[in-house]
Amino acid sequence: MKYRVHRFNISMTRDQSKLEQFLNSLEGEVVAIIPNVTPFPATFVDFLLIVEKVG
Repeated sequence: MKYRVHRFNISMTRDQSKLEQFLNSLEGEVVAIIPNVTPFPATFVDFLLIVEKVG
């Protein structure tokens, strides 16, 4: 079994359709979506790691 890990830069307030298009373009099965949450003082998600199972 092989996996691919994609880094997806995102602005959570603007990029919903961009994320949807990216997920629909993947060939394999999405195993996990891991958000990178920035620490205090301004907490937000700046990118996602998306694990895809291929083959």
